[in-house]
Amino acid sequence: MAAGSVRFDRKIGIGLSLALLAGGLAACTDTDPDGGDDSLPPQEAAALAVAQALTAGSYDDAPLSTEDRAVAIADTEAVLGALAEIPRTVEVSWVSSVYDEGDGRAADAALGWTWDIEGTETDWSFPVSVHLVETDDTWTATWQRDLLGADLGETGVYDVTRSQPARGDVLGAGDAVIVTNRNVFRIGIDKTFIGAEQWGPAALALAEAVGLSDPQAYADRVLAAGPRAYLEAAVVAQENPGSIDLEAVRALPGVNMLSGERQLGPTSGFAGPILGRVGEATAEIIADSDGVIVEGDMVGRSGLQRDYDEQLRGVRGTLISIVDGEAVTEVYATDAVQGTALSTTFDPDLQILAESILAPVTSASALVAIRPSTGEILAAASGPGGEGLSTATVGQYAPGSTFKIVTLLALLRSGLNLDDTVHCTETVTVDGREFSNYPGYPADALGDISLETAIAQSCNTALIAEHQRISAADLASAAASLGLTATPELGFPYFLGSVPTDAAGTLHAADLIGQGQVLASPLAMATVAASVAAGARVEPYLLNLPEGDPPAEGADGATDDAAATDDASDEAGATDDASDEAGATDDASDEAGATDDDDASDDAPESEIVPLTNEEAAQLRVAMRAVVTYGTATMLATLPGEVGAKSGTAEFGDADQTHAWMIAYQGDLAVAAFVEVGDYGAATSGPLVHSFLEGAQA
Repeated sequence: MAAGSVRFDRKIGIGLSLALLAGGLAACTDTDPDGGDDSLPPQEAAALAVAQALTAGSYDDAPLSTEDRAVAIADTEAVLGALAEIPRTVEVSWVSSVYDEGDGRAADAALGWTWDIEGTETDWSFPVSVHLVETDDTWTATWQRDLLGADLGETGVYDVTRSQPARGDVLGAGDAVIVTNRNVFRIGIDKTFIGAEQWGPAALALAEAVGLSDPQAYADRVLAAGPRAYLEAAVVAQENPGSIDLEAVRALPGVNMLSGERQLGPTSGFAGPILGRVGEATAEIIADSDGVIVEGDMVGRSGLQRDYDEQLRGVRGTLISIVDGEAVTEVYATDAVQGTALSTTFDPDLQILAESILAPVTSASALVAIRPSTGEILAAASGPGGEGLSTATVGQYAPGSTFKIVTLLALLRSGLNLDDTVHCTETVTVDGREFSNYPGYPADALGDISLETAIAQSCNTALIAEHQRISAADLASAAASLGLTATPELGFPYFLGSVPTDAAGTLHAADLIGQGQVLASPLAMATVAASVAAGARVEPYLLNLPEGDPPAEGADGATDDAAATDDASDEAGATDDASDEAGATDDASDEAGATDDDDASDDAPESEIVPLTNEEAAQLRVAMRAVVTYGTATMLATLPGEVGAKSGTAEFGDADQTHAWMIAYQGDLAVAAFVEVGDYGAATSGPLVHSFLEGAQA
């Protein structure tokens, strides 16, 4: 074959090069020069080695002389710059036949660079060529700067400019914009503004003024930073800074308030535990992004903003140029692509209302509102006492007497009716354990009363006395019919309850009144109220994802018993007294406090769920209406329209603290209120529900 001739019968890809080079270049050279089915000619193996080195940006194993290797390393670092962060491959497209050159032999190869530019199917590709020389039976490549790009010349380098896309908004019901770019003040200590002796006191003063939970931690950060550092303490909307007095903060020593833009909701912390927040990418996020995220990028740091960050953040525009002195030549460009909005069912007014109601509650608390006709979650507020936990959706607590609606359904299915007589005694004993009613239970509701009255007045003993009529499996089945224990793909972390299927004795008796091993979240109990109001099992949802789109990977988190929070674990083992309105005696507490995790997790399979009938739903609504008209929730009787409710109180810890609950419905609105440490359900959570339903009508 004539010198310089080429052959095109080999297409050599980088995937093949990786396999070959794993065995070493020497193995490739010990072959017939014409190659074989399972080997390559040595000049082709050398070309592959060069392609892999360019792909990896490492020349340790490249077929280069010692001098050329040093030049290659220096050239690559100088020329690529920020371009090195972009994924790339270099492939061999053809290799010439060997030809004579001087006293030895040579060959040429064509290589193709392909840069995988984020967010576009149009990659940036260009060809280069490499000259290969055989000396003493060893093939080496001749390094030339134009292996990094044919248009670089002797001094050109690449420059990469990225344009940030607008982040997608978070939308609420009716596509109302909830979270969007808003003008903000970034508030922090600028250490150059004050003397060193003032850094600590100034940081503490600012931390307290903006309401940081750990002022000393912020002060420590300020003290540890360099003498010219600026340490951000808070970011607030300029138009609505919430409780922060901007003028007072501005007057503090060392404070610098920088104007900017940030993704924020209509109020400070709007649905924060669920929606999360946007902030500057951390080193860890950058390292895990495979070059997609770089320093300075704003990304979702928690909640749905993090789980759906890829959708929301959009795609950066990329402009690649060759800079040679003052000459700048554009070689590739893509436009930024705005992020896609994330649509939720939140009603902004109801969410703001719920959060304002919970603002003064010091204990962990929650208010959840659902539209029964659709299952839309309209509000899911978690009070400040939860310290960032979404108490509303992932809290796991004994639901107390609110669970009696489930027990009532099981009793109705066993053959009882609301007007049937049950026996409400002061105490009742099951397997040697004595249960009682809550302190102050009305004396005129003791004795033989109707099942409706037992629910309205929340008589523990009347329901516990029926423990042999319904089994744990019956109770779990009724719970499933009302939406508890379900595990749908909702696209965000949640817990819809756990009800054992084979509890017996005192544990089963305790389960009937919402203690024992029964656990629920405020979202779960709002779902119960919604199912009663709708007359059918309601499956709540928050995200309006395009049809066929699965939830974001890692976003869906139906919580099981094994994943319970520390507090929920306490709940499972500390519902000692198994009473509703704080009423069982202490001497049997150890027995009821024992739990069996396997039993507690045996929830009813969805395929076995018994549909709620119209007749059953109607009787449940009658009972919940009775709670309002003459039972434990008469404070709701002043609200317009038909309101149904059920209060609940659950002891925990050493039975000296109580969770306070209330669930209710009014028209096409169902709500659950919860306070982790309160008095009775009616006294603590009743006013929260009243304020919410009243405000929702305004």
